[in-house]
Amino acid sequence: MRDAAIEAFAAQGFDVSLRAIAARAGVTAGLVRHHFGSKEALRAECDATVLERYRRMKEDSLEASPQQVFNHLPSSREGGVLILYILRSVRDGAQAGTQFTEQLIEEALNLLDRSVQRGLIVPSRNEPARARFLVLQSLGALVLHFALNPPQDPEDFATVMQEYYAQVALPTLELFSEGLFTDPAYLNEYLAAGTADVPPAGSAGTAESR
Repeated sequence: MRDAAIEAFAAQGFDVSLRAIAARAGVTAGLVRHHFGSKEALRAECDATVLERYRRMKEDSLEASPQQVFNHLPSSREGGVLILYILRSVRDGAQAGTQFTEQLIEEALNLLDRSVQRGLIVPSRNEPARARFLVLQSLGALVLHFALNPPQDPEDFATVMQEYYAQVALPTLELFSEGLFTDPAYLNEYLAAGTADVPPAGSAGTAESR
């Protein structure tokens, strides 16, 4: 039932009815209510599961070779479910969506710390700020991508993943691997101005972070 709910939320949004979720799972709506108690409790469990699967997918990619990653990721049905679920959570804008975003940032910080320790990426002068920036940039790109290119069939999770991957993979890898500026003049000037010690970022839903 939980996996059916995750897919229903991903494909149709959080307004989808318990009856529709139950039909997808092949059970009655009463059984869904009996098992989870409420739709809010069901969503909370789905959020936790999606975050865990997203974290595991990221960690697995660290352990795999680049060839293994690219053999699997572009056509990953699970990847399509995850990105659509995350999209719905961000666009939802309610407290649950805000909390979900903050949890994504926390997971990103943990992953970045591990990647730095393993020598996979360079360290940052402000790791929490970098984690927040990367997540918010990624989520913003995700929202805009699907606003401009809504999937023809949100239920076809593998195709959703393939089309999104085709748009973002090359520019993301170029930017992360090769950088953007040809010299560090702007960074050096910023550091010399003494403004690098910025205060901690506010939560994703506060005015500080907007």
